[in-house]
Amino acid sequence: MSFPENVLAQDEKVVRHLHPHWFTVLLPTVVGVVVVAAAVIALLVLPDGSVGTVLLWVVLGAAAFVLLLFVLAPYVRWRSTHYVITTHRVMVRRGVLTKSGKDITLAKITDVSFRQTLLDRLIGAGSLHIESAGDSPDEDLVNVPDSDDVQQLINRLVDEDSRGRRGEGG
Repeated sequence: MSFPENVLAQDEKVVRHLHPHWFTVLLPTVVGVVVVAAAVIALLVLPDGSVGTVLLWVVLGAAAFVLLLFVLAPYVRWRSTHYVITTHRVMVRRGVLTKSGKDITLAKITDVSFRQTLLDRLIGAGSLHIESAGDSPDEDLVNVPDSDDVQQLINRLVDEDSRGRRGEGG
């Protein structure tokens, strides 16, 4: 899925468009499988008759609630979180019903650092901390796939942007 071109400046190009690492939705996937399995088992073992029917509806209602809250919501949150790196800025977009976003121009980025736990290193993810000049707070991008490569990419783009602004070319 590409990022909408209508948010880009005329000469701006998307260099990298990321969502948080797939590991973000692993636990909700496991929860979903367990809930569906439990609902199927309940369907098979609950007795016939009115008591069994009421219990079945309670189990199915609880399963639907858990699936919506603990499975579907994290998937939607994951897919609606965008980390977009362009030739001019780093954009962060989050949310479906309530959207939020932040753009940090490359010229305002003063430092980019990454952090990886042991698990992050095993799955190839990490967190990025982007410090920016000015009044706006720094930005933390969590569960970024290939965070060390993304950090290097942003640093390279910041350097290229700085050289371009000084007239040194790329």
